[in-house]
Amino acid sequence: MSGIERVKSISASYPGAAASSTWRGLAMGRTGGDLAIAVLLGLGALATLLFGEAYWLLGSQVAITMIFALSVDLLVGFAGIVTLGHAVFFGLGAYTVGIASAHLGWTEPLSGLLLAGVVAALLGAVTGVLVLRTRGLGQLMLTMAFASLVYEIANRAKPVTGGADGLQGMVIAPILGLFEFDIFGLTAFLYTLAVLVAVVGLAVLMTRSPYGRSLVGIRENRVRMQAIGTNVQHRLLSIYVMSAALAGIAGALLAQTSQFVGLNVLHFSLSGEILIIVALGGAGRLWGALLGALVFTLFKDRLSALDPAYWYFWLGLLLAVIVLFAPKGLIGLVDRLLSILHRKESL
Repeated sequence: MSGIERVKSISASYPGAAASSTWRGLAMGRTGGDLAIAVLLGLGALATLLFGEAYWLLGSQVAITMIFALSVDLLVGFAGIVTLGHAVFFGLGAYTVGIASAHLGWTEPLSGLLLAGVVAALLGAVTGVLVLRTRGLGQLMLTMAFASLVYEIANRAKPVTGGADGLQGMVIAPILGLFEFDIFGLTAFLYTLAVLVAVVGLAVLMTRSPYGRSLVGIRENRVRMQAIGTNVQHRLLSIYVMSAALAGIAGALLAQTSQFVGLNVLHFSLSGEILIIVALGGAGRLWGALLGALVFTLFKDRLSALDPAYWYFWLGLLLAVIVLFAPKGLIGLVDRLLSILHRKESL
């Protein structure tokens, strides 16, 4: 037996080889699920563009919710940072664009997105230093406290924010000076879709990089990551700031496409809703967050139209069924179905 054959024989008999093979199988299943969701979402976007004129505005809402869900998934699913106040960054992005337009005459949409992201990131940097000093329940309480504080400030600053009446009088210029927002929502749909594609690309690159893998390592075993020299606090603060910026961009998109900002963008219920969306799709899976945002928004739209009085009951019932039968989220269910199909094909 040659040296190479001897090494292969030893490796095959090593107990960890089977486990390694299992992990490779799981990874392939996850990749298959991600690819399936990516294809599904791409086809859905194309169909909406070509045949769904009546759903362009709803499509914009779905894209915005997806960006917001991605920002929370990076924080909760990958880094393990719990939050019940992420709407503060979403709302701040919306108010930043709204105030800049209504009071300062800043109507250019792309620079407005950048401004909203920077402002939200700055608040994320300031609050993140305090939030990341605690863990668990204390972390939840701090995020809720900051969100409640900003909500009350926006409510009382009526001359600037419009208070409970909302911020009106926004004017958004054509994108790149060429594409004016129309009443049918086509420009808004294409605009939000383009931003979504850019954000998804950035998130995929980040999570597959050594930086992204280090975040997962911190989530799984913080002490071990510290022992190998990782600056845990710095990594967590950086992802907190990045997540805040993305949430701010999502909020800015909502303000630009609707040209109105209400206090609801800062409300606690929005923070809880986006957490439900991430859990519904599958936390720690970017494509799961996108799928969760799509399903939640579509069901919310349909159920509220069919039963305006009790649609929350039916939505809650639907979510309970999904959680019971798909504990790893909808993308976990997709992985399971693909695995079953793969086994049937191999027989």
